[in-house]
Amino acid sequence: MFVKLYEYRIRPENEQELLDIQKKAGEIYRKYTEVQTSVLKSKEDQSKWTEISYFKSEEEYHNMLPLINQDDEIQELFKKFQSLLISSIKEEDYEQKNLNQAGQ
Repeated sequence: MFVKLYEYRIRPENEQELLDIQKKAGEIYRKYTEVQTSVLKSKEDQSKWTEISYFKSEEEYHNMLPLINQDDEIQELFKKFQSLLISSIKEEDYEQKNLNQAGQ
């Protein structure tokens, strides 16, 4: 599995708006691909958030991303998301390993 991890900071008073944006964006992503996303809020720093998205493969992620980025609604949601940020977005790619299967 291919995993995208994003870390960013928002003002704590914008939490509900962030969650609304994430919910709508997730619905759009799921129109194009199978994805599961978790959004985590730091317990030590109320402004710090981590988003983890799981995709079937890196190839599928790269194939569907241009289609999603053409969606007018996702563009508007991203602008709203950017307006909430009080830091840059840290982005990392991972490969998930399954410990329950031999050879993984």
